[in-house]
Amino acid sequence: MPVNLQTLCQEVCALGKEVGAFIKQERAVFSTERVEIKGKHDFVSYVDKTSEQKLVSGLSALLPESGFIAEEGTSTKKGEQYNWIIDPLDGTTNFIHGVPCFSISIALMRKDELVMGMIYEINADECFYAWENSKAYLNGQEISVSKAPTLADSLIATGFPYYDYNRLDEYMEVFKDFMRNTHGLRRLGSAATDLAYVACGRFEGFYEYSLQPWDVAAGAFIVQQAGGKVTDFKGENNFIFGKEIVAGNAACFNEFLQTIQRHFK
Repeated sequence: MPVNLQTLCQEVCALGKEVGAFIKQERAVFSTERVEIKGKHDFVSYVDKTSEQKLVSGLSALLPESGFIAEEGTSTKKGEQYNWIIDPLDGTTNFIHGVPCFSISIALMRKDELVMGMIYEINADECFYAWENSKAYLNGQEISVSKAPTLADSLIATGFPYYDYNRLDEYMEVFKDFMRNTHGLRRLGSAATDLAYVACGRFEGFYEYSLQPWDVAAGAFIVQQAGGKVTDFKGENNFIFGKEIVAGNAACFNEFLQTIQRHFK
């Protein structure tokens, strides 16, 4: 039986909001003493783990044959056709410190193709979503990328490298280029939220390296459905598993990508 992606997306949005309410509730009583360190500058808490368990359970009920690519490894089941890519709490460092920008990111792949994305930014109660052949939406309202024609008209988002410093010199050069030649740069601390903001036109572009599939899959799909473009640094399509992404509006994307390529040889 074929999957009704529109109905499924609505159910995923409801699940995301339910788990988001749990995260918000836990933030109010959270103690930094309950933080675990996965790697350098890479943190996890019981909130991440419990949220992922809730998402895996809920998504399994919605699509029993599906598998998972999940940040905290709650499920390693692989589906023959459908696999969810989930980040139960994107922006964990923000969460730990009480900085109000963190989100839930859920994408669905059919074989090797993204067919759904949902990002729920918990603090602003903003749910961004899209499914195959749909427009992109924010809380029920259609959204699209901005129409800013040049980098000079653009506000750019990025994420700082936090463990892989091998490309730091190139990163700083492109950072300086954008600092001089755009409206400025922002670093929210949640790649999923950055991408959602590109999709709704708040940012003209977003770039980062050393990312994982669960950081970008949902957001990349929503940007595309909102009329934007997404590639890796080479201008190719290996942005889900290739650990680097460039996403932006269609009007100035080529200029944006070329600027990045000029510094990242």
